Amino acid sequence: MVGAGGAGASAAALLASDGGAAVSGCDRGGPSPYTPPLEAAGIHLDWAHDPSHLRRGPAPERLAVTKALTAVDPDNPELAAARAASIPLEPWQQVVADAAVGRLLVGVAGTHGKSTTAGWLVHVLVEAGLDPSAFVGALLSGSITGGLPSTARTGAGMPFVVEADEYAGNFDAYRPNVAVLTSAEWDHPDVFADKEAVIAAFVAWLRKAHSGPRLPILVANVADPGVAVVVERLSDWSGQVCAVSLEGDDRGFLDAVRREDLSARFCTAGGPAEVLQGRIAEAGPDGTLLEFAGVGAERGLLATRIRLAGRHNVANALCVAGAAFHLSLPGDRIVSGLASFSGVARRLERKGERRGVVVYDDYGHHPTAIRETLAALRQLEPGRRIWAVYEPLTYHRTAAMLDQFAEVLATADAVAVADIWAGRDPDTTITSAAALAEATARLRPGLTAVAPGSVELTAAWLAHEVRAGDAVLVMGGGRSYRIAELLLEALAG
Repeated sequence: MVGAGGAGASAAALLASDGGAAVSGCDRGGPSPYTPPLEAAGIHLDWAHDPSHLRRGPAPERLAVTKALTAVDPDNPELAAARAASIPLEPWQQVVADAAVGRLLVGVAGTHGKSTTAGWLVHVLVEAGLDPSAFVGALLSGSITGGLPSTARTGAGMPFVVEADEYAGNFDAYRPNVAVLTSAEWDHPDVFADKEAVIAAFVAWLRKAHSGPRLPILVANVADPGVAVVVERLSDWSGQVCAVSLEGDDRGFLDAVRREDLSARFCTAGGPAEVLQGRIAEAGPDGTLLEFAGVGAERGLLATRIRLAGRHNVANALCVAGAAFHLSLPGDRIVSGLASFSGVARRLERKGERRGVVVYDDYGHHPTAIRETLAALRQLEPGRRIWAVYEPLTYHRTAAMLDQFAEVLATADAVAVADIWAGRDPDTTITSAAALAEATARLRPGLTAVAPGSVELTAAWLAHEVRAGDAVLVMGGGRSYRIAELLLEALAG
């Protein structure tokens, strides 16, 4: 496993090992939050890429690799040596797909929310006793994995939940029996020219859903405009749709005409859509009260108080409920599982409080995700001054969406932008953290919006600027999590 320290590749290594394969791995990035469970499982890891790995012991029969490496370093010597030795190269997603053979595969996809939704569904299934296996792109708690926090879970039950990422065809290896689509919006400008390209990718993937003894199921958040377009393009699809809709207010909730309209609009060759509607009955610092109507044999009104904040997480909860109903869980088990879930790592994760300053960490790196996460934080921490601290992910995304990023960051009370995390992006000249901070400041005269520099410099600068009563939301997909850790350390000193 080349690049074994990543969230996905580490899960693939664990699932392969649990399935009886002899697994080893390497990652030149060194240990990561995802590698402790690999080491605990006895998987040998090297912290460099080297062709000699292929000659140590029995030659590997397969070499799995992360696209983060193949995109940036396609001529990597270890990969070149594998090609020369005729050792098949494959994406780590294929290893996960192979581990799921013979199981009931549930693929959770979407531009936003797929990690939370997949992790939530795994939690509900575990609590209901179905003992699922899973890959989720964020750390699951030890109470879910049965061991160390990990992005993988191995169980004896039939359900196998995978987070299905649309980037560069990452989800192509998965042929789900049940698919979940949370959202569809333009992202990844390095591989998708526009929103139409994203829509087309989701449609093509869903058309390849597994046709077994029963028709494939799509649980779709049709309140999302992009998802609605995807489902409308599947009108000739043989599968069945469960149309999930979080209503804006009481109007339409449980209204027969509204349900019939949704059922007809999202009809496929498999028949009229089932409709799962919900509404937010109450929202506050202690969570959100969700009311929703069941589907199938459980059509009555159900209610549960979820711990997660934000309208987007209520929509995620409805998607989890829709998938759980189609995995034959009774309504009472779904309600209790939704209520007891506390989240996955780096999704509005409360890291701690020092000197009256509360610090949260989040993976958000898209304008929509940042907007929804800031709104959720205001629900959790009413009355506090909100800091948006953002480490942009890739130069191309930042440049393509700079105005949108500035608009959402400007809704915070103060802003700090750390240096851009390049990731697989080779062009580091097209924009900068300072450009984003300046664009944000222009939108609101008097708003503090600065670019202090590296992750370390940003944390040090914040430690001198925050005050008691502040809430700091750190966001990004690179090393931004270190800002939260370093800030708390500095405030404790």
